[in-house]
Amino acid sequence: MDDPRPDSRPDPSPDVDALEQALHAARALVLADLAAGDVARAEVVSLVEDAVSHRRWWVEQWPEGVAYVAGLVAQDVQDALLERYGRWPLCPVCAEAGPGGPGGPHDGPHALEVEPELGPDPHWVCAKAGVVVAAVGALGSRGDRGGQGAS
Repeated sequence: MDDPRPDSRPDPSPDVDALEQALHAARALVLADLAAGDVARAEVVSLVEDAVSHRRWWVEQWPEGVAYVAGLVAQDVQDALLERYGRWPLCPVCAEAGPGGPGGPHDGPHALEVEPELGPDPHWVCAKAGVVVAAVGALGSRGDRGGQGAS
């Protein structure tokens, strides 16, 4: 007997859809920031995929955390890059300010931080200057290059 629906597969549950949408969005946001800093090379994109895979499991265990996935993936990628390549994304605020800027004359380049650490609407923040630089996914949208520490 023919099924009148063009696709006879069962409809995915809304929870699975929300999870997959959040993971795809997180991937896209972090990749956009990596591209803004010109560090979206194949081995770095693999780090993004690893982070997304890990966070898929995490959200399956704690579904209420789906709103936090973008910030967590950004932090996971940042941590993985630090271990393998260096700081990312470098702070454009202090780099523009020069040696006497907000970081002080002896501070070297530093990375932005994701805030909130566990919350929705994550942003890249310069903790030294106390300023929001960009939303996660929007580095480079205001002329900064998203930091080029992972080279």
